[in-house]
Amino acid sequence: MKKIITLGEVMLRLSPPGNQRFFQTHSFDVEFGGSEANVGASMAYWGMHVAHLTAFPDNEIGWAASGQLRRNGIDTRFVKLLPGRMGVYYLEQGAMQRSSQVIYDRYDSSFSNFDGKDLNWDEVFEGASWFHWSGITPALSKACAELTLTSLKEARKRGITVSGDLNYRSNLWKFGKEPHEVMPKLMELTNVIIAGTRDFKQCLNEDFKNFTEVKNMAFERFKDLQYIVKTDRISHSSSNNTISAILYGEKKTYSSKSYELTHIVDRVGTGDAFAGGLIYGLLHLKPKEAIEFAMAAGAIKHSVPGDVLLCSLQEINDLASGEAVGKIKR
Repeated sequence: MKKIITLGEVMLRLSPPGNQRFFQTHSFDVEFGGSEANVGASMAYWGMHVAHLTAFPDNEIGWAASGQLRRNGIDTRFVKLLPGRMGVYYLEQGAMQRSSQVIYDRYDSSFSNFDGKDLNWDEVFEGASWFHWSGITPALSKACAELTLTSLKEARKRGITVSGDLNYRSNLWKFGKEPHEVMPKLMELTNVIIAGTRDFKQCLNEDFKNFTEVKNMAFERFKDLQYIVKTDRISHSSSNNTISAILYGEKKTYSSKSYELTHIVDRVGTGDAFAGGLIYGLLHLKPKEAIEFAMAAGAIKHSVPGDVLLCSLQEINDLASGEAVGKIKR
């Protein structure tokens, strides 16, 4: 069994039921979710050993969050319970031409103060095949940026493959550092980068005319880079998107088929489902099959409420191969 390590904050998600607006609702649906943990949960569901590195407040909400990770099949041995608060985000689901909205309330959370100095890295990475991080974590605080860099260095020491979703979010970088002061060191230690042109521009503080320029620069600059992965999304409305993806090696390129998604149930976590599918695919399949598997996983997540993709390998393989699409299975 492959062992995967993921690192990142898990938050409490509060959403008005259905497609209600914030100022209409009298109640919230409750979920727990965070980008990297969402990636891990999908792979755990597919039978992989996934351990997540994070910190929660040492109270009933933190215990509930840790319990949810365990219910998703994730190894929580390295989850720390610390003083502080739980990060929260509020999600208003869009519909038709009305966009979804997210409001974050995560400042000074337990995770943002987690430096990982009491982690035993030999235990964390024992038997591990892959480490996954995202650009959300180093954006949260100085401690989180340093923790991410330390994690990548420890993975490098042990020859572990590293993937990173750059996931640039402008409203997170508030602790006194700009992305280009932090991200290049992390990208140098990463073998598989998931990002678009905007992510590279912001993380490197450089301008690129097109993604071909990005690709050429990245393979020249980052010597350990094996693949760059770019997803493309056309938003016709909140409920109707077209998605596809491309896997770039230094010499070969592999494109997925596109999916038209006409009745989206929940867009949150779709990129995480894609990333989980990509890691699974690169560990078990050939590159062309891997990008098809990843895109099919991302497409299915649009039909699943909540942060996490819960579906079988067979469902993904059926969609990737064009079998049993939308049929009743008896």
